[in-house]
Amino acid sequence: MAQNSHVLYAREPGLDVAEFRRVLVESGLGEVRPVDDEARLKAMLGNANLVLTARLDVEGKPLLGVARGMTDFSWVCYISDLAVSASAQGLGVGKGLMDEARRMLGPSVAISLISMPDAVGFYERIGMKSMPAFWFSRKG
Repeated sequence: MAQNSHVLYAREPGLDVAEFRRVLVESGLGEVRPVDDEARLKAMLGNANLVLTARLDVEGKPLLGVARGMTDFSWVCYISDLAVSASAQGLGVGKGLMDEARRMLGPSVAISLISMPDAVGFYERIGMKSMPAFWFSRKG
């Protein structure tokens, strides 16, 4: 990150699909997300009711990370994507996105997600509890 800059966290429901795709690819999630299907990426963004971004506070405000989820703003929020560009990993951006989600949702809303195997340690370090999950596989 640039010296003398900081990260801005914000709700960004109109996030550009190309920026979203870039962060998915750079984070490593591009291997398990439909990054070559623009219509599906648009639907993923358009149907999420919580899209949080982390942007570097410099000219152009480059996107460093995104948290995308669905919530009722009352009981639970499911985070379907937490993606941080490789160049910003290890700098607290992912934790910052999760902290911002918790701040926006408030203490009465639980947060759940399904972790990629390589990210389990991250979620444990930020204080999330591991719980059983169940899954119907998708076709396509």
